[in-house]
Amino acid sequence: MATPSTKLIKLGLALLTASKALADPLPEQPEWRSNEPLNPGFETGNLQGWQVVHGNAFGDRSVTDLVSYWGGPFHQDQKHFILGTAQAGESAVGELKSGLFRARSSLSFLIGGGYDPDNLYVGLVRDRDGQLLLKQTGTDDEALIRIVWDTKKWAGQKVHIVVHDNSTKESWGHINFDDLRLGDDALGNGRGLTFQTIGQANQPPAHRGQPACSLYAKDPLRPQYHYTQYQGWINDPAGLVQWKGRHHLFSQFYPDAPFWGPMHWSHAESTDAVHWRELPVALTPKAAGPGDDSGRFTGSAMVHGDELHLVLTDYVDTRAHPDAVQENVIVASSRDGVNFTLSPRNPVIPAPPAGAPAFFRDPKVFHDPTDNSWKLVIGASNGAQGQVRLYRSQDPFSWSHVGVMYTGDESTDALWECPNFFPVDDKWVLFYGSKGVGIYETGTYNGSVFVSEKRGLVDAGPASYAMQWYKDESGRNLAISWMANWPTSKWPSRANGWAGQQSITRELFLRADGGLGSRPIAELDSLAAGPTKRLGPLRVGNKAVTIGNTNTARLKLTIDLRATSASAFTLSLFQSRAEATLLTYNTSNQTLTLDTTNAGYGQAGKWEAVLAKPADNKLTLDIFLDRSVLEVFVGDGTVMSATVWPRYQESRSISVVGEQGTVVLSAASVTPLGSSWC
Repeated sequence: MATPSTKLIKLGLALLTASKALADPLPEQPEWRSNEPLNPGFETGNLQGWQVVHGNAFGDRSVTDLVSYWGGPFHQDQKHFILGTAQAGESAVGELKSGLFRARSSLSFLIGGGYDPDNLYVGLVRDRDGQLLLKQTGTDDEALIRIVWDTKKWAGQKVHIVVHDNSTKESWGHINFDDLRLGDDALGNGRGLTFQTIGQANQPPAHRGQPACSLYAKDPLRPQYHYTQYQGWINDPAGLVQWKGRHHLFSQFYPDAPFWGPMHWSHAESTDAVHWRELPVALTPKAAGPGDDSGRFTGSAMVHGDELHLVLTDYVDTRAHPDAVQENVIVASSRDGVNFTLSPRNPVIPAPPAGAPAFFRDPKVFHDPTDNSWKLVIGASNGAQGQVRLYRSQDPFSWSHVGVMYTGDESTDALWECPNFFPVDDKWVLFYGSKGVGIYETGTYNGSVFVSEKRGLVDAGPASYAMQWYKDESGRNLAISWMANWPTSKWPSRANGWAGQQSITRELFLRADGGLGSRPIAELDSLAAGPTKRLGPLRVGNKAVTIGNTNTARLKLTIDLRATSASAFTLSLFQSRAEATLLTYNTSNQTLTLDTTNAGYGQAGKWEAVLAKPADNKLTLDIFLDRSVLEVFVGDGTVMSATVWPRYQESRSISVVGEQGTVVLSAASVTPLGSSWC
């Protein structure tokens, strides 16, 4: 299958013409000017003012006016920019150098392309000694994002920019560049909007004893009450449990880069499932050489005796270990909830059942009241449909295969990940990951076989996968979801050294229609960091009304549908003059639409959910805004999540507008929320 960058080469070569009409050339300039470099945005249509230092990665054909690629728009400034594959392909190497200029207090530019800090970067070089002062690599996305550097310490010194490509990789082996800016121009768009300060150079190093809340607050992209790692990558939540009064959150974790890699387990604990304290990494991969992705994949926790046990997938990269079993199940145990020891009885499930494919992962343990035993469900496949296999034991170490608990159909993927299974009221709930989304099914279970009665999405938005359930000590069914998905390339936080965030803790319940519903846990009220602003009753027509100005808050709305005459109403979130996330409710068909097509650097698209008509004609929305992420909870149990990544600091406004009539808000409130690390 063609890699994304290979697709881009083919597209670029198809669209580039044999010759390009050049804009009027720049006037004669001296070698160095004190104000700014020549041709900072390549709007001449060529490399005038820039020098190819070496290699063949850059040339006049590098300057393109393409506007989109396989994943969406490039988002260049004005018309032209440097496309790193256009001159000589993906694996070409070389370096491009700007003219000399004097550094000012700030500098910014647009960057895209591959992530490789050593071989792919834009750098600031001091002229007198050739020292590389600052550098920034891409994010494995063709789209351009704005990097802002504080250059005050070098103000007045002669410097230049290099666009450096020393990567021969055939996938993401290039770099894109545009719109170099200096001084005040580097900080905003000149129309009253201020760029977010993004870039690895802006991230202070973490050190022991430094308060996490103050460290995390410095990054304008970082959520403040959603769990993230300071640096590195996280994906699936794992091992969720409340033990001895404390909630434990483990996450799939790679500490060395903001990308998936050999999986570790990060670990945090909380007394309320809201405020977190980082603990030492719980699990690390077996020693692996270069190119070996073996690691500790997703799993779950069980309390047995006086110990906390983690039951998980041990993944072996068979490219590096061709004679090994790809996936089996192991156990790690702890008496203090901090230090975990691998069992000498590992693997407790040595391989998939006889005749089953190698795909066999993500065991989730639950207590089965039908026979008073421990059971676990695990993702599997029959080669054509996804499956859930069932195992039984009386302890963490002696699992026997019960059989196939459930098999999917052609509407889901052939591979299922992260299955969870548990009773709610008089039904059983199964959910799993398939085709990059979370799917739930509710139905009946006889101790060995599940019969589905209803199916739906765990989350109707684009940013939810690998949700994990656990029952707390009060008996609530709680869950946390990875706020991301695998298909997207939109990870601008990689420029700050981290990627991935977990959702707030949710309580799961059965909806009136028999589906699975979610609502925020009550303990989230403790995040309030100031007085609540209350409005309403409020009647809004076709002129938008501002109801708040914040990007870290909880917004609650109650809409009186009986009194509302509007055909639809739209709530604008993370809004400025340049961008907004739109949430629109259509009153005729009860459809809620989340629109991120002009929301920022995040995944662009539209997602819909058909809501249940409220029995009392009161539609309630409970919305969590957290700098770059959004979670929307509807009164019927629907939830929609998204990662937004606004481009501008001013993208904070919250407004509502009606369409073809009036929308009546019987109540509205905005509560500022603080950090989960304080």
